[in-house]
Amino acid sequence: MRKPSLFIVWLTVFIDLVGFGIVVPLIPIFAERFRASSLTISIILAGFSAFQFVFAPLWGRLSDRLGRRPIMLISTAGAMLSYVIFALGLELPDAGTALAVLVLSRCLAGAFGGNITVAQAYIADITPPASRSQRMGWIGMAFGLGFIFGPALGGLCLKHWGMAAPGWAAAMICAGNLALAFLLLPESRQPDSGRAPQRPHLAQWKHTLVTPGVGLLVVIFFLSTLCFSAFEVTLALLVCANFKIDIHDDAATAAVATYLFIYCGLISVFVQGGMIKGIVRRLGEPKVIALSLVLTAISLMLLPFIHGGDTLTWRVLTQAAGGPWWQLLGALALLAVGTSLTRPPLFGLLSNLTAPNEQGANIGVSQSAGSLARIIGQFGAPIILLKVSPYVLFLGSGFMLLWVAVIVLQRLVVFRPATASV
Repeated sequence: MRKPSLFIVWLTVFIDLVGFGIVVPLIPIFAERFRASSLTISIILAGFSAFQFVFAPLWGRLSDRLGRRPIMLISTAGAMLSYVIFALGLELPDAGTALAVLVLSRCLAGAFGGNITVAQAYIADITPPASRSQRMGWIGMAFGLGFIFGPALGGLCLKHWGMAAPGWAAAMICAGNLALAFLLLPESRQPDSGRAPQRPHLAQWKHTLVTPGVGLLVVIFFLSTLCFSAFEVTLALLVCANFKIDIHDDAATAAVATYLFIYCGLISVFVQGGMIKGIVRRLGEPKVIALSLVLTAISLMLLPFIHGGDTLTWRVLTQAAGGPWWQLLGALALLAVGTSLTRPPLFGLLSNLTAPNEQGANIGVSQSAGSLARIIGQFGAPIILLKVSPYVLFLGSGFMLLWVAVIVLQRLVVFRPATASV
């Protein structure tokens, strides 16, 4: 039996996220070309999170019983199938049928979206407790890199080979990933780790939420993901409004949004790929989580107050007119650092508080909670921004995160729970 490899599981997740990054940023553009309503576009985007909310705990529990390797292979195969359906849907002549197929493909991708859950359980299997936060950060680094390379590949495919090309490219990447994982990815779960308890879906949620320390971490992850998803889906709208960019100019809007997300992604890769180790070692997981929430809160509360009037270019950034853009880049850098410091120590601590035979189940519930937060954020944040006020959305999110940071300091720093055992 081959020795479990952290690099191979990281590479599997990275390739999977490149495929994800190829397709997801282009969904609103494809949907608009089929004259989809804003509600339909929201359903297509939220379909993935909705089905992941249901199925993530299931894949986690199955990986505790059957092993990590078979579940990652099944998940990768399901992702490949979803991208094939996505590409076929874009080639259909009837707009209504095409949109229905797009919804089906994203729901299928969410149903089989178990790779992140199982990869985190895989890391917990092969990593000593003291190093788990750092190695959980490598999953975050895979996210950042996937969303740097994926959108670039998707844009090239769309430009040179047409609408269906990004879907076929993502399917081919998943096929290669499936072959790689089948040949190189060994099993990480040890036979002596104990038999995983079999619980119904709701019973597993209840068990996870009442486990000391773990339930609080799930709630913290839910609230932090809710605030971040609200930012994620409204950043382009906020920047267009505050910097006087025509929201109907697809090229200008897409360019600004792409540049800003790549900028945040690069910072995220740097933080989660290297800085996280020293910070966690010096402060400990609870204090790092609290610090991350405070940094994210401050950055969110700054964003609606930054206004400008010039297009984002290198030339503008060297002039006085580029001042507002530098303010925005500073706030986004703070946000990227803050959000990058949340996930690794949170899942590292959660893993340390979880028995070896329940890693997949508890991490699956946590990922499911994150999916629920993204559903709420994707539907609610644009409505608050457009119908109420961007100040209400971003200040409200910031104050919520500050409140959560206080809870972390009161409950987790003082609590200092011991590592779980079977």
